Amino acid sequence: MTLSSNITPNSTHGHPSIPATPARVVVVDDHPLFRRGVVQLLNDSEHFSVAADLEHGGDLLATLEQHQPHLVLLDLNMPEISGLDLLRQIRQQELDIKVVVITASEHDSDLFEALSSGANGYLMKDTAPDDMLAQLDGVLSGEVALNNHSVTLLAQAFRQPGLSDHSASHPLAESEPSLPGGIDLTARERQTLTLIAQGLNNKLIARELGISDGTVKVYVKSLLRKLNLHSRLELAAWVHQHPDAVSLSL
Repeated sequence: MTLSSNITPNSTHGHPSIPATPARVVVVDDHPLFRRGVVQLLNDSEHFSVAADLEHGGDLLATLEQHQPHLVLLDLNMPEISGLDLLRQIRQQELDIKVVVITASEHDSDLFEALSSGANGYLMKDTAPDDMLAQLDGVLSGEVALNNHSVTLLAQAFRQPGLSDHSASHPLAESEPSLPGGIDLTARERQTLTLIAQGLNNKLIARELGISDGTVKVYVKSLLRKLNLHSRLELAAWVHQHPDAVSLSL
């Protein structure tokens, strides 16, 4: 399944234009057999061409500078440097590259950590070849690639207990929850963040809070800036990791 409807993927640093096929890809995975299989799958496709494949990520940034790929596929667990650390390096460099984590890990903490770090997708290694190619095509078009298992984990996180019954007329809690150091959110931004974590789009958030769609967009942009995130999906993941920060009565 590819999420696209109400979720905007990594966009702070701009989207590269959809590349003329084949799109250049760099693959990083410490399992030789799996890595070779992915390389062959991509090279056999008309849409992708593997510019480099690496056993570990020590030289990844230099490789990215040399080949200027459109897409990087990262294994999550590698001995020298993890895929998450490599993902953070790419985002810290503000490189305009799509990054998809391909892993065997089904732990929800790994999923949310990857998404909150700026991944454009999180796919399992047992994904069917045709489905993987379709997912990666979607990522190049600006979508977020997720398997059904990952979608289920997100849906479970969105359905936070006690947050389903709310009304814009209810006052805020008198004592607002504390936020991580240096982050200052207004009451409306906290409300908006809570509703984003429940999977509501801007129109539904506006209806819940009794404000305009345009005002909701302003709050979303402010949240992305203040939390240093890139997408609604990352905002939802952030709430999952900091549930006490938005436990408001709406």
